[in-house]
Amino acid sequence: MPEPLLPGQQQQQQPQRGAGGTPGGTGEFLVGLVMAVAGAYLLTSQVTVTSGFWAFWGYNSFGLSLVPLIAGVGMIFFNGRSIAGWILTLAGLVIILAGILANLHIYFQPTSLFNTIVMLVLLAGGLGLIARSVRAH
Repeated sequence: MPEPLLPGQQQQQQPQRGAGGTPGGTGEFLVGLVMAVAGAYLLTSQVTVTSGFWAFWGYNSFGLSLVPLIAGVGMIFFNGRSIAGWILTLAGLVIILAGILANLHIYFQPTSLFNTIVMLVLLAGGLGLIARSVRAH
């Protein structure tokens, strides 16, 4: 709580707070953010993501991964406070998400070395400027 001011006394101004609560650094933060976003965009635009099929011992197993989710949702509809229903529902969602991620095939499209260096320098330089902007200096 600030102390009350006496008559004729002026309030002291607090130093301007920038990025990360430190004085200054807002300009560095904004430049770093723009660089990091541009580098990340350029890098991710060179990536192709495809997916395969779900296989478990040679059989398509996506339908089998839905069983815990469906059972959990049914139990929650019957009793909304069912701990087992919530656990089965969350486990089913985790199984489905893990299955999707495990079956992704990620490829970096051919590009020139210069373009790759520009993308990586923008990303790393931007992240470095962001980290520097939150330090007091």
